[in-house]
Amino acid sequence: MIYRKANISEIEQLSELRKQQLIDEGIEPNIDIDEELKVFFHNKLNDGSLIQWVVEDHDEIIATAAIVFYEFPPTYTNKSGKKGYVTNVYTKDNYRGRGIATTLLNKLVEESKMAGVMKLWLGASKLGRPVYKRFGFKENDSWLELNL
Repeated sequence: MIYRKANISEIEQLSELRKQQLIDEGIEPNIDIDEELKVFFHNKLNDGSLIQWVVEDHDEIIATAAIVFYEFPPTYTNKSGKKGYVTNVYTKDNYRGRGIATTLLNKLVEESKMAGVMKLWLGASKLGRPVYKRFGFKENDSWLELNL
């Protein structure tokens, strides 16, 4: 298996993996998000605010994980104010349980440290929650959400 950063020419594959991830998490594909995914990946990969890793096996992308960088005001617990949101962590079903997601998370941590990011956060699916907890992520009740 080959671990490498995704490139702009792979937007269609990244979009398909994202849609499959959402379906596997139980989200009904009741709208077309193809154009929105294309724009997201194009913009974020080009401006460097998204780093997407992929894993290839026999020229097929079988897993992926990404980090989106955000800047917030500095705090006493995060002097730089920079945070990374871990997203798009997905491994195709027949490759799960091999430590691929953990290896990808380690790569995202390395990327974050190089970017001066001191805090990572994510929204975990039921399937992913045990992986993140084993990795060292802690549950936190300070994040609130408002759907508009």
